[in-house]
Amino acid sequence: MPTSSRAAVGAAQLDRALGDWQRPGGGPAYRSLAGGLRTLVLDGRVPVETRLPAERELSAALGVSRTTVAAAYELLRTEGFLSSRRGAGSWTALPPGRTMPVVGISPHAAGSGDVIDLGIAAMAAPEPWLSRAMAAAVAELPAWTSTHGDFPAGVTALRQAVADRYTARGLPTGPEQIMITTGASGAFSLLLRQVLGPAERVAVESPSFANVLQALRYAGGRAVPVPLLDDGWDLEAWARTLRDAAPRLAYLIPDFHNPTGLLMSEDERRALVAAARSTGTLLVSDETTVDLCLDPELATRMPRPLAAFDHGGNVVTLGSAGKTFWGGLRIGWLRATPELIRRLAGDRASLDVSSPVVEQLAVRHLLGPDMLPEVLTHQRDRVRAQRDALVEAVREFLPGWTFRIPQGGLCLWVRTTPGLSGSALATTAERHGVWVGSGPRFGVDGVLERFVRLPFALPPEITREAVRRLAAAASTMTGADPVPTPAPEVTLL
Repeated sequence: MPTSSRAAVGAAQLDRALGDWQRPGGGPAYRSLAGGLRTLVLDGRVPVETRLPAERELSAALGVSRTTVAAAYELLRTEGFLSSRRGAGSWTALPPGRTMPVVGISPHAAGSGDVIDLGIAAMAAPEPWLSRAMAAAVAELPAWTSTHGDFPAGVTALRQAVADRYTARGLPTGPEQIMITTGASGAFSLLLRQVLGPAERVAVESPSFANVLQALRYAGGRAVPVPLLDDGWDLEAWARTLRDAAPRLAYLIPDFHNPTGLLMSEDERRALVAAARSTGTLLVSDETTVDLCLDPELATRMPRPLAAFDHGGNVVTLGSAGKTFWGGLRIGWLRATPELIRRLAGDRASLDVSSPVVEQLAVRHLLGPDMLPEVLTHQRDRVRAQRDALVEAVREFLPGWTFRIPQGGLCLWVRTTPGLSGSALATTAERHGVWVGSGPRFGVDGVLERFVRLPFALPPEITREAVRRLAAAASTMTGADPVPTPAPEVTLL
């Protein structure tokens, strides 16, 4: 039976989430209500093991008879979507045998060839800037070769450059608050080792970044999902989860969220920091896609970092050169209190000791005033064109699929047509020459089956061919005729 690690959902909140569930001609009201509740669970909008309102409470909120609610609950229990215990209430569930997500997102095993890889949201390097930065780094390397080369907290010059970048974004920061790591994933792993105990709870958005969910499983943490709304963060649900589940950590992606592309407002940031402060929860803010703002006007008035609303060291920020510049650099960073930075640096010897010096020096050049503005303009123009190409292709080849166009980031979070499983589609799509991430990989409980994540990280012509192949795979599963179009000639990397 579920424990208190999950919050309850209120009747008014459930009423809002259900929307227009009782439609004319939709059959008996109890079946329509059960169908609406089932969809909320499968789409991850009401987490598994969430306590539902009592029958009398929900019937009053929905304006239907208690008999209708009781019949809907009974149908859901029969189907395996509800568990109940007399005197204790009812909790959402999934039918037995449903596969739980156990893996993250990784490049296609073949690496290259005939399969288009839409599994990884990362781009090729920006040239000629990357080569210039590497050449400059190699030129200054002799000044470092007389040292041992191990700098657990990072090269001071890069720590200063990263700190200056935070300061310019409205968050005063000194180099003593920065630690350079092997990618943002390395920063997160170091942090988990330092602050997370066995079986401690971690609140996460639903959906969330698949590889972080996998890291939490490996660390022995218990992820507690908080569903995202279509247009942002549910502050009531977050406050309730932080209060009821008492998680040690909360992991969020406030800037062009992966995979939904949502951007957290300053009011939402202020409220979340206040809620976490009241419960003693450490907030981890993942900013790896913060630089990929695709709206020129928005880019001049981006919200301040989440940590700008924290005055007690209660927010740890993760950053990376991987999305802004190139994943092959494997340079990330972590912003925290100087005391936590010292503890993490002291603990690092048993993991990877430090990050490569040459790559750190190269990132320092890329962050410099003579390179960064040009690189950001180039990258944003490039990603914008790729996003628009993906949107156009999905609308043409998969007209029944729905999504919102993000203002930044690298991903389109797409809902497939009813009855089309994202997991089954991913398996079929691979046979058609395209590799995609299915929705359940971005969730905790095996839900989100109607979703797939489609990155817009490849050139437009390759993206278009990938969607054409995905549509062909979907048509074999649904029996629908694919949109007629010839297969173009494309050169895959």
